[in-house]
Amino acid sequence: MYNIIVCDDERDIVSALEIYLTAEGYHVLRAENGREALTLANSEDAHLMLLDVMMPQMDGLETLSRLREFSNIPVILLTAKSEDTDKILGLNVGADDYITKPFNPVEVLARVRSQLRRYLQLGGGTVRPTSFVIGGIELDDNAKAVTVDGEPVSLTPKEYDILRFLMQNAGTVFTPAEIYRRVWDDIPLNAAGAIAVHIRHLREKLEINPAEPRYIKVVWGKGYKMEVNPT
Repeated sequence: MYNIIVCDDERDIVSALEIYLTAEGYHVLRAENGREALTLANSEDAHLMLLDVMMPQMDGLETLSRLREFSNIPVILLTAKSEDTDKILGLNVGADDYITKPFNPVEVLARVRSQLRRYLQLGGGTVRPTSFVIGGIELDDNAKAVTVDGEPVSLTPKEYDILRFLMQNAGTVFTPAEIYRRVWDDIPLNAAGAIAVHIRHLREKLEINPAEPRYIKVVWGKGYKMEVNPT
């Protein structure tokens, strides 16, 4: 699950954005001023920030400048139509995008997805590994090959992509909609059913006993995760 900091001194705006984002499977961290937003960015595993420009105590531009001293998460500025100068300053300081108020929920979600995709494809500022080993499963992304206990396993392209995604993010629980969005790079349609089928096929190919999986576990009511240390 991706954590998104929403920072705006207008509580109604924060609440509205929280509704939109939560419905899409994101976890929202609320902040009403720049200081709270910086504290959250320092203490939580945040993946993106929606940041209002005009706020008391510490405005959005100063908050952004301080954030860039320790974090490279994407920042989307929330601006009024009259704040063109602030938009330019924000982009110069390190903003990744901006949304003009009043905003369209569809546009907000589209821009959030776009910035998260770019950030995660770049590895969040880190070098992305090309091979993964968890228990007896080894995935070599250069060779596009998977072995279990040294034996090659034949996966369909989507099964491979799902396995790679889960191994890259071992220990993190993802809803079916999140897995669908990340693997298909598309809006989830019947995500629960599609992902359940692929997970079942993966278990049949990877697990000794698919009915009692060691690797890909279901977290009831939340989604799926790859165990970090399967037993």
